[in-house]
Amino acid sequence: MSGPEEQSLTNSELAEYTALRTTIRERGTARIYVFVGGIVGWGGLAAATAALTASPVGTLLPLVVLAAVFEAVYALHIGVERVGRYLQVFYETRAEERAATAGQPVRPWWEHAAMSFGRPAGAATADPLFTGVFALAAGLNLIPALILGPTQAELIFVGGAHALLVVRLVACRLIARKQRAIDLARFQALRDRPQA
Repeated sequence: MSGPEEQSLTNSELAEYTALRTTIRERGTARIYVFVGGIVGWGGLAAATAALTASPVGTLLPLVVLAAVFEAVYALHIGVERVGRYLQVFYETRAEERAATAGQPVRPWWEHAAMSFGRPAGAATADPLFTGVFALAAGLNLIPALILGPTQAELIFVGGAHALLVVRLVACRLIARKQRAIDLARFQALRDRPQA
């Protein structure tokens, strides 16, 4: 942050703003490391389980690890988005209001610009939750159970557990698409709430 916006923040506000931007950067990076490390760990566990287990139920252990890795990625993503909306409402908007009052030029900051940019038609997109990879891994995780010739009860139990993970992946992806707007509205309500 530089220029008129920086001058409109107090030293403590600038320190908090800088710390929160650092948090976003670190958690965004951690999300990718957790994903890659988790997929590698899951792959090793899935291979070991497939080689050493004679029961279709054995595939549930790697499935739980896969689900835990996804939940960690999801929590990091939601946390980053929430910090971004906090900065947008409590820092960017306030600094823009101060700059406008002082007659200084107002330009959008990162969080405002990122939210306004959206998803242009034809632009490259990325899935911050890696749901496609997690869904593929869940499908691959089920293969050893199918090869072992499960009973109908085992197939329903093991297949149902894998299906639940896929349902969770889809639900989280849909929720994450709406999260920015939800968090933005909530932080604006908190900012505008009369103080007791």
